[in-house]
Amino acid sequence: MTGARQLARAGTGQPADLRLVPAATAAWLVVVAAVAPGPEIGTALGLAIAVLAAAGTAVGWWRGYPVVLAVTGCAAAAAVVAAVHGWALLGHPLREPAARGAAAELRAVLRDDPRPIRGGFPGAAQVAVPAELVAATVAGERWISGGRVLILAPAAGWAGLLPGQEVSASGVLAPPARTDLTAAVLRVRGPPLAVAEPPWWQSAAGALRVGLRDAAADTLSPAAAGLLPGLTVGDRSGLTAEVDADFRTAGLSHLLAVSGANLAIITGALLWLLRRARADPRLVAVVAALAVVGFVVLARPSPSVLRAAVMAGVVLLGLALGRARSAMPALAVAVLVLVFADPALAVDAGFALSVTATAALVLVAPGWAAALAKRRVPVPLAEAIAVATAACLATAPLVAALAGAVNPASIVANLLVAPAVPVATVLGVIAALLGPIAPAVARVCTWLAGPPIEWMITVADRTAAVDGFALTWPEGVGGGLLLAAVLIGLVVLMRLRRVRALLLAVALGAAIVLVPTRFVSVGWPPAGWVVVACDVGQGDAIVLATGEPGWAVLVDAGPDAGLVDACLTRLGVQALALVVLTHLHVDHTGGLEGALRGRPVGAVAVGPGREPVRTLRAAARAAAAVEARFAELRAGQRLAWPELVLDVLGPRRAATAVDPDDGTAVNDTSVVLRATTPAGAVLLAGDVELAGQADLVVSGLDLHADVLKLPHHGSRSTGREFLRAVAPRAVLVSVGAGNPYGHPNRALLDELERTGATVRRTDVSGDTAVVAAEPDSAESRIGIVSRGSPLPARR
Repeated sequence: MTGARQLARAGTGQPADLRLVPAATAAWLVVVAAVAPGPEIGTALGLAIAVLAAAGTAVGWWRGYPVVLAVTGCAAAAAVVAAVHGWALLGHPLREPAARGAAAELRAVLRDDPRPIRGGFPGAAQVAVPAELVAATVAGERWISGGRVLILAPAAGWAGLLPGQEVSASGVLAPPARTDLTAAVLRVRGPPLAVAEPPWWQSAAGALRVGLRDAAADTLSPAAAGLLPGLTVGDRSGLTAEVDADFRTAGLSHLLAVSGANLAIITGALLWLLRRARADPRLVAVVAALAVVGFVVLARPSPSVLRAAVMAGVVLLGLALGRARSAMPALAVAVLVLVFADPALAVDAGFALSVTATAALVLVAPGWAAALAKRRVPVPLAEAIAVATAACLATAPLVAALAGAVNPASIVANLLVAPAVPVATVLGVIAALLGPIAPAVARVCTWLAGPPIEWMITVADRTAAVDGFALTWPEGVGGGLLLAAVLIGLVVLMRLRRVRALLLAVALGAAIVLVPTRFVSVGWPPAGWVVVACDVGQGDAIVLATGEPGWAVLVDAGPDAGLVDACLTRLGVQALALVVLTHLHVDHTGGLEGALRGRPVGAVAVGPGREPVRTLRAAARAAAAVEARFAELRAGQRLAWPELVLDVLGPRRAATAVDPDDGTAVNDTSVVLRATTPAGAVLLAGDVELAGQADLVVSGLDLHADVLKLPHHGSRSTGREFLRAVAPRAVLVSVGAGNPYGHPNRALLDELERTGATVRRTDVSGDTAVVAAEPDSAESRIGIVSRGSPLPARR
């Protein structure tokens, strides 16, 4: 926030210089139009704009209008650059093999650190590795070619690699999922075949990052130790899933992607020290430039860091030449340089958010801060409010387009964490620099950073706990444009005094009516609920009432600790008689610690499956931490409570060793439960797939149930014979919005609905409860009630 305030102050007292803004905007939009649809559009745009620019210059249309000439010239050049990249991508030799899923061996240079994939292949930690292709071998044919590739690989053997290292790997090619000039995706199952040494500067940066991680781990709690490196240098390898989810929900996730604010904090502190020492301006500029380069290497060149680095370079050049600085020309130059150097940035959401927020801080925040100061608001508070509000409103259309949600509480959360960010950032950078040479001093710095880091975690946790405060909004370009139009209209209307008073009255009335309903969900939980499918994203968490107030049985815990904890809290579950983990994939076990937190637990039970072993051990540790018994369920067992009976139906096969990377084999070890409740029979099928379903059908067991929790999030691997044996009247699908697996299968859901079954999906309806109907009801013993406010798609 301190860096943001410096940007805001840069525009105070002088009109903004906007002469380069139209040219930068035109170039950016042209590159977007050329990269996203394809090179044909880029070529056509380039020709059209070039003809227009040449004709206008020859005829003299642009004489006296240098801004128009700059716009047409930059737009034409941008179209040419984007078209060149697009045609090169279209003719890339890996495109055709990727389209048919061919096996390949690639030699490539890493462009960034391997990034953990959250919600990736269940049970196997994976990383995404952006790389630059050097050579490829497909079907015995070898090419030496450049271009971007993305490697999806197991974390083991890949997670510790550094940018600049050359690796060789073999796997299966696939087309890229995004339009960002990536030629192909390589799916790898094992470690790299060969690894070269990284450049010395990347080794040095890697050592600094490791030193910061070690110092934080020695002095801070696990949550804080994972957050400090992420906040300071963008190292999210130790970030816990709960903190990640809380920051995303609270609108603070931008703090975890090192941005221009971090760079402004570091260079601002350095400039202050050099000016206090009365250093020559040219020396100040040189030292600050070295600091910028060093920080970009240390924090990795993310889009926001690159944007800030180019801006800083322009400002520092002006400082060295003795010229006045101006933030908007620097931002415009940054956009031009970056979209020409790397056209893929033009379609990067992080780059768009960074540029939009920076422009708002320069153009809008100073005026708002001055207006608040005139109303006797203290200057620091006025600046903080103006900066947080301007950045939030400016980026809201983009956030809405990407996530399909708008969260007004994020403004308050950003205000609350603002004082802690610069303190933690400076201390974290100092700790990183001192880690290799003075570990004891580095540990002192991380210990001092502990209180501000813990404060940020607390704010994120409390903001995320205000459940349902995020407002759903249409996704995509249409949703973004709609919100932009609404905000512009409100700004225009607020300039009219009478309308302003009316709008404020309406806003106050809406807050009085709506805010309390966001803190307390009216009508939730529904009376008489017996089963609830929690909306925990791409995963399972099923809660069954036992008939004892405050007690429940939990079947699976979803992927995130915070999400399952919030669902249990909403239901008023204070204790868990039993937690069943149907199988050991992380989308069913990842939230276990959150479910156990602060609640008495009778036992944590697993099935006969023992893979992946690391997940089994993690579950056993979590149970031991709360002194809960760790048990195993077998087919044929029965467990009973006052209003709940659980019969263990499967798995039917004897326990055998399975490959932990074989998702289907692990899924078929799922514990299958038949629950007898006041609303009828409920079949909980875990992720059991075709082979496991066939075993259940031929076993002769009574599979009929009034309610079916559809196996494997509604995947297409659900047998028709199994569905006929169950013959459910209601079907619950626990699935995450925007998941990359295509769950649930639309044809399967259509078939279920044709049989007369009521189908409810958590990605559409949110938490969904099965309730027992009134005893005198003649129509049905069950009812289905959904809470609404489903989680937005994760991107």
